Amino acid sequence: MSSTSAAPHPAPSDTVAARGVDVVKSYGSGQTAVVALDHVDVELRRGELTAIMGPSGSGKSTLMHCLAGLDSIDLGSVAIGDVELRGLSDRRMTTLRRDRIGFVFQSFNLVPTLTALENITLPMDIANRAPDPQWLDVVIDTLRLRDRLTHRPSELSGGQQQRVAVGRALAGRPEIVFGDEPTGNLDSRSSGEVLRMLREAVDQLGQTVVIVTHDPHAASHADRVLFLADGRIVDEMREPTAESVLDRMKALES
Repeated sequence: MSSTSAAPHPAPSDTVAARGVDVVKSYGSGQTAVVALDHVDVELRRGELTAIMGPSGSGKSTLMHCLAGLDSIDLGSVAIGDVELRGLSDRRMTTLRRDRIGFVFQSFNLVPTLTALENITLPMDIANRAPDPQWLDVVIDTLRLRDRLTHRPSELSGGQQQRVAVGRALAGRPEIVFGDEPTGNLDSRSSGEVLRMLREAVDQLGQTVVIVTHDPHAASHADRVLFLADGRIVDEMREPTAESVLDRMKALES
C-alpha cells in the first residue's frame, strides 16, 4: 500500500517516538556538495517496527543517524519524543542518547572481556544507574539469553552476540531503538533469529524499533517500510512482504 497519493495527517505527539520536519543534510561544499537528505518529513510511531530502505546512496543511513542524534542536520528540526535535538549541548545530547535511545549496529560492538550480562548492562553501569531487575528479566527471557549470561562474546555464535547487542539496546527501556543493518553480518538463520527478537520486542515489550536494511526479508518483519531515493522519502508500505518490498526496490533502482 502506497502513501504517495496524499500527505499523511500529523500524529498526536504522544504517539510519535521521533520526528523529522523539513530535514536537510549535505556533505561537502560548493560544486562538490552532496545533498544526502532533501527536505525530508518523517514520523516514527510508538510501538511499531519501521524499516528504512533505498538504493545505495539514497540517504537511508544518514536519515537514521540524524533522527538518532548521531549526526547533525543543516536545516529543519529533529525531535525524540518532545525533545528537539538542534541546539542541545554535547552533554545533554549524550545524556539523551544514553537514557532515551537504544542502538544496534551491524558489528556487534560487544566488549570481549565482559560476559553477556555485563555487556547488556554496560550502558547503565557506565551511567552509575541500576537496571530495573524485572524489566531486565523480561528482556533476557524474550531474547532467550538466560542460559548464555555468563558466556563471553567469543563463546557465542554471531546470532547470539547480536541478541546480546539487542538486549543492551533494550535494557534501559529506551523510547526508541535504532538498528543500522542489524542483520548485515549474520547468516540467514541467525538473521531470522534476530529479526524475530526485534519483532517480539515490539509486540511483547511495547518497544519502538527502526532499522535500516537492504534486505527485503528483513523489511518484511516491519509494520511499515519507508523507501528513500535521492535523499527523499518517495513511498511507504504497510504490511510488507519480502516480494512486495523487492518489487518496489527494483522499481526504484531502475
